[in-house]
Amino acid sequence: MMAPASLRLANDRLAALAWGDPGAPTWLALHGWLDNAASFSRLAPRLVARLGIRVVAIDFAGHGHSAHSPGDYAIWDYCDDVLDAVEALGLDAPTLLAHSMGAGVACLVAAALPERVGRLALIDGLGAVTTPADQAPRQLRRGLLGHRRPPSRGPRYADEESAVAARARGGATPVEAASIRPVVARNLRLLADGVLGWRSDPRLVRPSPVRLTPAQVAACLAAIACPALLVEGEDGILGESERARAARAALPGLERRVLPGGHHLHLEPGAVAAVAEAIAAWAEGTGGVAFPAEAERRSDEVGG
Repeated sequence: MMAPASLRLANDRLAALAWGDPGAPTWLALHGWLDNAASFSRLAPRLVARLGIRVVAIDFAGHGHSAHSPGDYAIWDYCDDVLDAVEALGLDAPTLLAHSMGAGVACLVAAALPERVGRLALIDGLGAVTTPADQAPRQLRRGLLGHRRPPSRGPRYADEESAVAARARGGATPVEAASIRPVVARNLRLLADGVLGWRSDPRLVRPSPVRLTPAQVAACLAAIACPALLVEGEDGILGESERARAARAALPGLERRVLPGGHHLHLEPGAVAAVAEAIAAWAEGTGGVAFPAEAERRSDEVGG
């Protein structure tokens, strides 16, 4: 498996990993909540070899080796990370390869700025976590109280194996140790007392004061004009829930593939080959899709 190159982008604010020839067409990869760029360490080399592309995976702010944010970590704040990376890399409407929360960020960017996104290759994520409008006061209360609590010191681990076991055991979604190991390794740092702790900002786990409503997310999905593929795990977080069905129906022309695996199927040693095949076959089928005429018209209407 090819080793990635390490990059610093956006005036050193964002860290990234890159696979493939710097001169090749570049896909920008976006990881999930509490993960990092190493989330694509098993998938990216396969796509590079098959498609002759370059994959650059960023660490979102507060994650991995990127700087912590002085402000908030709302999902729309990560859109600036994407735009900053696109500009730093000199990309023109790249394909966004995105998992989980990263898929939500990719959808928001593609909806708001269709001229900046060529295609969406989404992995077990679509749209964003929502709060119904009538529950907004309750969500705001949770967020305000959570933000006033000082961040915890965070767990300490004697070695990497202990950290991997803890993440596999206590993550937001089920994941095997062998699958999550690359993500854990990138997120560890050696502390002054000789033990290991997380690099990620402890404020990432605070509740959001405000979330988009289901209607707002549906409107954003309906506004996406570029080709889009959704690869889901049979045991992932979407499935046939009412929210997932509504999200899939809202995105026009969405192609869907359901494969064996869980939420992190692109990291699972036994599932990643099928994920790579599904994405590569779709990419070859869509080809070098030019900027959609409808998206161009909408951009012109808002002075783009």
